[in-house]
Amino acid sequence: MAMGTVAPLFLALLVIIVVARVLGLLCRRIGQPEVIGEIAGGILLGPTLFHGAITRTLFPAEIRPALATIASIGVCVFMFLVGLHLADSPLNGQSRIVLALSIGSMVVPFVLGSLFAIGIVGDRSGRTAVLFCLYVGTAMSITAFPVLARILTDRQLIDTPVGGLALAVAAVGDVVAWAMLAVLVALSYGDDWPWRMLLVLPFVAILVGVVRPALARLARRRPAGPERGSAARITRGAGLLVVIAGALWLSSAATEWMGLHLIFGAFLLGAVMPRSGAAGLRRRVLPWVERFDRIVLLPPFFVVAGFAVNLSGMDAREFGLLLLILLIAIGGKMAGAFTAARLVRVSPRHSTALALLVNTRGLTELIVLAVGLEIGLLDQGLYSLMVLMALVTTSMAGLLLPFVYPRQQVERDREARSAAAYPTLVKGESR
Repeated sequence: MAMGTVAPLFLALLVIIVVARVLGLLCRRIGQPEVIGEIAGGILLGPTLFHGAITRTLFPAEIRPALATIASIGVCVFMFLVGLHLADSPLNGQSRIVLALSIGSMVVPFVLGSLFAIGIVGDRSGRTAVLFCLYVGTAMSITAFPVLARILTDRQLIDTPVGGLALAVAAVGDVVAWAMLAVLVALSYGDDWPWRMLLVLPFVAILVGVVRPALARLARRRPAGPERGSAARITRGAGLLVVIAGALWLSSAATEWMGLHLIFGAFLLGAVMPRSGAAGLRRRVLPWVERFDRIVLLPPFFVVAGFAVNLSGMDAREFGLLLLILLIAIGGKMAGAFTAARLVRVSPRHSTALALLVNTRGLTELIVLAVGLEIGLLDQGLYSLMVLMALVTTSMAGLLLPFVYPRQQVERDREARSAAAYPTLVKGESR
């Protein structure tokens, strides 16, 4: 990067961070997830307003590659944290309900989304048309695990049966969605399918059989004698963090070299991170990493994603298409989750609350859409409409949850949880 681009890059980063923080905190003040304001900030700094004048002024072409690099780092760290936190989702003996909800909340929107894609396939044909339909179905069935966890924490629902089940369903859905997306990315190469993708399974085996035990042994190491103190703990934690950062880079680079997107390597490393022996690191160090990623590294991703969102020329046809996308995404997700919950005899109120919560898409949806745009399965117009869908579905939980699952019911569920190991939501069963 030329020295002449350093000042414009720092100015751009400053503007991006300030806009993301201001809009994010504003959304939080009105009871919405911060990610809504951050995504909206990326759209507002994109070409939608003033025919792209803001974008051309603040983000000249010479600094965009650097912004894209920072955005990629932010997304990789985010995906690592997603994989890391997946094991934190509680099943607590409710695996039957979790499995039913996971199937219902993914299969119904996937089928409806794929059928919808058939109607807008356009001039796509053959393999491209099939991949496009499968991709749209996948994008419709996403649930944002990290954003959902934040919503549940902010509303003090994380320790309720509804919160625990919603988080477990989102965790299962995340694993399935990333696996489906990985397959679609692999198939998108067509006849030029890279042979290196055959190394994915051995790579996963190495992560589980070699990297995970090595990190567990490193995390369990304790200094002896006079070295045992706060300075030694800080040094050990910093050293382990450097090792993890190096492993994250290698894992992301490996999956990118294999022909998959680099986010899959980051996700896999997070998923195989050892839980035992690393509790101190997760408690003291990783929250700072997560905060730095959210405040500094991720906002450029929202802006880079916003470069491809142009709503200034939206006409009646595109508005009608947006309404149809919202109907399928919201209706498919909520109907599938609600029906599945009722089939396993979850009470109507809790079924509705669960359906509303798993409808949250957030940043996870944005990453999936960015990958689809990058590999050519989405055009800019449909991408823009799907980003709006992610905004609307993420905001729905904050707006409607107090009516569906009021505070009085939350307190009753929390009291019941105190009286039992894990209260069931199944109607007619004892708590």
